[in-house]
Amino acid sequence: MLLKLLTFLSVASLLVSHSQSAVSSVDLGSEWLKVAVVNLKPGQSPISIAINEMSKRKSPALVAFQESTRLLGEEASGIIARYPHGVFSQLRDMIGKPFKQVKHLIDSLYLPFDVVEDSRGAVSFKIDENNNFSVEELLAMVLSYAVNLADTHAKLAVKDFVISVPPYFGQAERKGLMQAAELAGMNVLSLVNEHSGAALQYGIDKDFSNESRHVVFYDMGATTTYATLVYFSAYNAKVYGKTVSVNQFQVKDVRWDAELGGQNMELRLVEYFADEFNKQVGNGVDVRKSPKAMAKLKKQVKRTKEILSANTMAPISVESLYDDIDFRSSITRQKFEELCEDLWERSLVPLREVLNYSGLKMDEIYAVELIGGGTRVPKLQAKLQEYLGRTELDRHLDADEAIVLGASLLAANLSDGIKLNRKLGMVDGSSYGFVVELDGPELQKDESTRQLLAPRMKKLPSKMFRSIIHAKDFEVSLAYESEDLLPPGATSPVFAKYAVSGLAEASEKYSSRNLSSPIKANLHFSLSRSGVLSLDRADAVIEITEWVEVPKKNLIVENVASSSPNISAETAAQNMTVEANENLQSESGTSSASNSTAEELSASNSSAEEPSKTELLTEKRLKKRTFRIVEKTVGPGASLSKEALVDAEAKLEELDKKDADRRRTAELKNNLEGYIYATKEKFETSEDYEKVSTSEERQSFIEKLDEAQEWLYTDGEDATAKEFQERLDVLKAIGDPVFFRFKELTARPASVEHAQKYLGQLQQIVNDWETNKPWLPKDRTDEVLKDSETFKSWLDEKENDQKKTSGFSKPAFTSEEVYEKILKLQDKINSINRIPKPKPKPEKKPKKNETESSAEDAKDSSTTSEKNNTENNKAAYESDGSVTKDSSSTSEKNNAENDKPASESDGLAKEKIDPQPEVHDEL
Repeated sequence: MLLKLLTFLSVASLLVSHSQSAVSSVDLGSEWLKVAVVNLKPGQSPISIAINEMSKRKSPALVAFQESTRLLGEEASGIIARYPHGVFSQLRDMIGKPFKQVKHLIDSLYLPFDVVEDSRGAVSFKIDENNNFSVEELLAMVLSYAVNLADTHAKLAVKDFVISVPPYFGQAERKGLMQAAELAGMNVLSLVNEHSGAALQYGIDKDFSNESRHVVFYDMGATTTYATLVYFSAYNAKVYGKTVSVNQFQVKDVRWDAELGGQNMELRLVEYFADEFNKQVGNGVDVRKSPKAMAKLKKQVKRTKEILSANTMAPISVESLYDDIDFRSSITRQKFEELCEDLWERSLVPLREVLNYSGLKMDEIYAVELIGGGTRVPKLQAKLQEYLGRTELDRHLDADEAIVLGASLLAANLSDGIKLNRKLGMVDGSSYGFVVELDGPELQKDESTRQLLAPRMKKLPSKMFRSIIHAKDFEVSLAYESEDLLPPGATSPVFAKYAVSGLAEASEKYSSRNLSSPIKANLHFSLSRSGVLSLDRADAVIEITEWVEVPKKNLIVENVASSSPNISAETAAQNMTVEANENLQSESGTSSASNSTAEELSASNSSAEEPSKTELLTEKRLKKRTFRIVEKTVGPGASLSKEALVDAEAKLEELDKKDADRRRTAELKNNLEGYIYATKEKFETSEDYEKVSTSEERQSFIEKLDEAQEWLYTDGEDATAKEFQERLDVLKAIGDPVFFRFKELTARPASVEHAQKYLGQLQQIVNDWETNKPWLPKDRTDEVLKDSETFKSWLDEKENDQKKTSGFSKPAFTSEEVYEKILKLQDKINSINRIPKPKPKPEKKPKKNETESSAEDAKDSSTTSEKNNTENNKAAYESDGSVTKDSSSTSEKNNAENDKPASESDGLAKEKIDPQPEVHDEL
């Protein structure tokens, strides 16, 4: 089983396709979300955490509405104490839950949300008189914030995501989350259980070839606690013909408490301090009735709990907690532990259960890795150490980021644009067992109509198949295996129903035919990688046995008499199966069938002189028809309908547009404000502006700045982006010429100095050309000298004009003009430098008469062939470089060459050997 589901993962070696791509993972928690990005750009870490606008590695999973403005993440967190009724949190724990479950959660956390029950029985949040949002829509906003973090970090659009979910998530929760991700514009490659993400991060850099191990991952987050047993091992595989060891892991079991987490400890502190404040104030005051006061108190309690993790005492201070009354107090760690006494025992239950069901002894557990923010509490660590009998706990993983980093490895593996080098086999299982129940006419409730479809910890993904002999339409219900193990908030084990139709119609249609066997309905199920169970299709096969005339050819050739050997006979027999596929749609009532026809084969005879005899028989054949059934989903936990999804997409698109306009307006407002303050500071701190502007000009400009500043903080509070841009353009039209002249005070002299230095070097460049590159065209080098003289004259003229120009006026020339002329001159010099040295002219081989050829043949055999070839191929040149054509002149020339001194001869030979000298380009 392990070998069938392999996920190949790597951190260091990422091999990518030619196109740039990036994938991302999201660890969606009750309070926080983390985003990791696998980015393929060179020079960047292949896997990294995306930081938010506050440069933090985790972001609040919040969405807020303040009047008509939507705020996400850190912006929403900033107003939670002032507008607690408009800042929505705990959305992950509300997805897929019935209304009563969500209402209980909201009340227990003192969240002042205005909620109503929608048509599905789920919760809907009332924002104002005209706007209501479902949990899917609000969660989609939070996920869109995560998408924006990924895009900003990767510097390109990220579409493919893997989202982590707690193991107790049921079918309704997983489907709801997938819909929210769809609304956020995500392409969800897969959902992954949080413990699998942690196991991936744990095992990716380890070697299990010498030792397999059992590891328990204990995770306490804000609202949940679970323990998972994972078995790590290795197997041998062939890679490019070599045997290599491949690591793998399998999730053996997982147990959880879906209502226990760090938030429970915080609520104990909230209740403790609320009681203390009520006693201090007296007069029957109950701070719990004030949503703002409770929001402030919960925010400070969170900090107090964090301080207690590192200290034995922690203070708490809340200004204007209630009715302008400040609250100050403190608590010791011992008192905190007493308040949470029952929670410590509950925290051991998931760990105890997973170890008891595994049958493993304590010394067979290699490690107990702690993840999640709740595991930082000292008392919890002490209880775990006591139960495990260990002096130290394993904390090799980052408690906050292990899950999201592991999920990013899975995202990289599942994407099309990334190939990962290191291998780690992964097998996760379903947290729940599933059964299938059939209900319909003439179906009795027995073992045949209720079957176990997938046991608990069934590997993901999987395909299942079930058959039933039945001739009537029926319903298929999918349910959890045990009513004792249901997702939090689930009121019934049944989570989906399908109506299988078309069987009755088909049975009636073919009842008069000779059915060879009863009608059998085949049901095809799939359990996806995301843990979602569904009925993919239902089909039925109707077998009809009847007599069908099919040609069977027995070719008999008699009395064949022919003088030609070309006469031939062919015999053939073909078994024909007549099949028809008929698609039935119960809603439309239409059907289509395609009938295959029998094709008769005949014998071919090239001669018609002698006839052949053919015997036609009939055979018994099977006619088969396949019906594909249209299924419908009904029942509890129903997802958003198609119409609701379309409406939700339109609402979110409108909000996104408003957010973009708001960000643009805020950006332009900041630009205007920044320009005003920066300009005033420049005039106040630098006296050099007096050299480039008159006092009247500066005074008038400052008045314009003051006017714009006053407008900015009065009428400009509600101005549009266009108004801010127009105000900024007016100010820049006045200030930009002044700042330009101020910049040129130093930039222009620097450019002139650079130009003069370059002109001085240019003459040396031309001289070097004459010495080292005599082949360069003289007209080109002369052109460079001419251009340099023109440039020098222009520069002298402009400098004289500038001396006559006032500093308050437009400069006679600019530094940019000087640098442009220098660059043009440099381009011309570089183009000349690239002219290669010409190749030597090819030598012509002189013609030889018979006498010379005979003389050469009679030469001493000790003379080397190389020298002979060299002597025979020498070419004669006139003093002007022309080739001598006369053969007698050639002979005299050769004799003269032989009489040359050795040094000259060697030099010539050297030149001949290297007819194409290397060309050296000078830059």
